[in-house]
Amino acid sequence: MDPHLAQVAVVVIGYDDAAHVTDAVRSALDQGPAVREVVAVDDCSTDGSADLLARLAESEPRLRVIRLPVNSGGCGTPRNTGLDAVTAPYVMFLDSDDVLPPGAVDALLTAAAGAGADVTGGLCVRRELPSGREVPWEPDLYAAPAVVERPAQRQRLVHDTLCVNKLYAAAFLREHRIRFPEGRFPYEDFVFTARLWAAAPRVALVPERVYVWHVRRSARRLSISLDRADIDNWRARTHACRTAYDILLGAGHKRLAREARAKFLDHELRMYVRELRLHEEDYRQQWWTHTRGVLAEYDAADWARDPVAPGRLIGRVVLMSPEPRDLPRLAELAARPARLCPPYARASDGSPCWSEDLPGVGLEALLTRPVRLLPLTVDAELRPRVRGTRMRLRLHELYGRVARADPESVEVEWRHREGDGAAVRRTVPLRPSRRDTWVAETTVRPARLARLGAGTWDLHLRVRFRDGTSRATTAHALTGPGLLRRSAVPSLRHGLVLIRPYATNSGCLALRVAPGLPGAASVLRGRLWRLLH
Repeated sequence: MDPHLAQVAVVVIGYDDAAHVTDAVRSALDQGPAVREVVAVDDCSTDGSADLLARLAESEPRLRVIRLPVNSGGCGTPRNTGLDAVTAPYVMFLDSDDVLPPGAVDALLTAAAGAGADVTGGLCVRRELPSGREVPWEPDLYAAPAVVERPAQRQRLVHDTLCVNKLYAAAFLREHRIRFPEGRFPYEDFVFTARLWAAAPRVALVPERVYVWHVRRSARRLSISLDRADIDNWRARTHACRTAYDILLGAGHKRLAREARAKFLDHELRMYVRELRLHEEDYRQQWWTHTRGVLAEYDAADWARDPVAPGRLIGRVVLMSPEPRDLPRLAELAARPARLCPPYARASDGSPCWSEDLPGVGLEALLTRPVRLLPLTVDAELRPRVRGTRMRLRLHELYGRVARADPESVEVEWRHREGDGAAVRRTVPLRPSRRDTWVAETTVRPARLARLGAGTWDLHLRVRFRDGTSRATTAHALTGPGLLRRSAVPSLRHGLVLIRPYATNSGCLALRVAPGLPGAASVLRGRLWRLLH
């Protein structure tokens, strides 16, 4: 089979997205001769999107436009409509506010043809706009080319619930009646991919970038995945996860079903816990009650595998407590990498536990967990100086594990969040301090950071031990009088550099750096925008 014959259909769906839909369609058409047709399904838009597509179709014979007579309220119906309309042997999906990078279809089609695959997946990157920062989705899964005979042989596939970074054999989807839920069904791709893996397809994986997922956090209408302000979003997400589990279990794939539950703990639960303390009390109570009901369905085997893995530990705390509790500490544990902040309590028998009043959540598994996976906590304390900021790092003991590993040093890295990921690194020694802590000190040079780029800088650490092992972590930002204080330092290049330390949702330390008067104006504009929104 010649992979460059016109064998692929791209289904583009959109609703009231006139600003972006033509860019999405053009990115599909620009894939070249491998694309036989682009089917654009407009979900009864009111902003002129359909007219834009119709005008584009007049000059592009490969483009067909279908306009739904009534808005469906979700993404499933328009995708199903497009799937029913395609004639090509392969199909993939594209949302109106995203794009396909050059060469995506060729990479997927070549791999699909070579492996005789029913499904071929590639790397998706989340691109934050307007910064341009890119974060790969499930990068380990797509690190190298691979052919998987059945999804059960690569259980990590269950964690990739995206439907858009994959090329499907249309005949396979039709044979197994794999479709999206109709109507308003948030997180419909969770159900679609569960039905896909339940049908046991032959899968090919490629490391090439095949999809760019645009993340617009300041958009007037947030995407479903970003609009998490209402408790209904969490209920919809848990319903989709439960449905996916039931599909896999009902098809006889017990290991994949259990992996779906593990994914819920490691991804969904951690993501929402990081934001929980930012919500009002009523939301927190509803979230806690609903989540306990979800987790009550888990059995002993779901908790037995690595019981102190961050998601499982968070889940156990939620199950054991009828009311919301320890939200700041849970948010730190939900960070990536996880941090288990003090106090480190022990039960009456001396065994490690979550807290004195919650001894039933045991932490004995921490005593044997590999050092490179321990949820180490390093506090970061900032004190402004004339030409820089002094930073003290304090590494906490964890039930004797840190002392036994004998920490020697910590690699300090400030990594620019946007752009090309510029970084400033240095390694500083750790020395024993008061009981159960180790301390390192270094200076933050805002002028040096400003030379590499204004914007947000995240602090990343790697604690190194005497036996050669290490643990990557982040820093818990200490707050209090004189801490996390704005300051300005002189700079030969910029005259002045403004520095604003802050704690992220999960308590990590980060810096906003703004050089010169333009930088000061940028900071003020950003603050005004946040106040207004």
